[in-house]
Amino acid sequence: MKALQGVFVIAVIALTACNNNKRNYDATGVFEATEVTVSAEQTGRLLQLDLSEGSKLGLGEQVGLIDTVQLYLKARQLGVTKDIYANQRPDLQKQIAATRQQLLKAETEQRRFESLVADNAATQKQLDDAKNAVQVLRRQLEAQISSLGNNTRSLNSQMSAADIQRYQILDQLDKCHIKAPIAGTVLDKYAEPGEFAVTGKPLFKIADTDNMFIRTYITSVQLEKVKVGQQVKVMSDYGDNKGRVYDGIVTWISNRSEFTPKTILTNDERADLVYAVKIAVKNDGYLKIGMYGGVKL
Repeated sequence: MKALQGVFVIAVIALTACNNNKRNYDATGVFEATEVTVSAEQTGRLLQLDLSEGSKLGLGEQVGLIDTVQLYLKARQLGVTKDIYANQRPDLQKQIAATRQQLLKAETEQRRFESLVADNAATQKQLDDAKNAVQVLRRQLEAQISSLGNNTRSLNSQMSAADIQRYQILDQLDKCHIKAPIAGTVLDKYAEPGEFAVTGKPLFKIADTDNMFIRTYITSVQLEKVKVGQQVKVMSDYGDNKGRVYDGIVTWISNRSEFTPKTILTNDERADLVYAVKIAVKNDGYLKIGMYGGVKL
């Protein structure tokens, strides 16, 4: 009887062990987040970089500054250059005022000679000379207007060019202000204040740890049961059968198969070809980048 009881106890223990080893997920994966490496967009001494690993940053928050003195002075110089061009633009009405006055007088003389010729008090030659004087003054006025207009347009173009150059400098000045491209957590810091930054030099890495996703792999058999937008259960794995359960949404399914990564378990251990799937998860603060997890479809 005792022997039978011993066998029963061993069977229960074995069954319990089997149940503990039974997986309650359909696939495994690794938690990831959208990561952005922020690099310097201008060259100069790094005057400020107020952040450290673990710092929480908001979208567009300024965290650093590259020396702006030379760019600021150049912007001021271009502003002065534009003012010089503006002061050189001719006042069209004042420039042609004298010629207009002469033309009005010549036209008055022409009308007077027309009346005199009609009364036989002046000769035709006098009238022709008056008409010729009017034509000459009209052409002089047209030439003045054309010349002054060309000068004005040329100066306006030079002012526009100065404006464009100034806008370029202002854009470079804005890029001296280092800002967070996304809201998230600083993962790594690569530079310190006082260092010389060059365009393209990495300054820090930031990740959106509030909105994470798990990249998992499913077999072709499971593929027909999964679609984009589907809600699934995601489990974090802390080891020793500890973890948390999250609601996840399938956001992407690969269009091509690949060989099963060595670190990934699937529902069918014999599967050689699998499809990558990304599942979005809202982080409650416990999920970490690189943490293993499981997915229940």
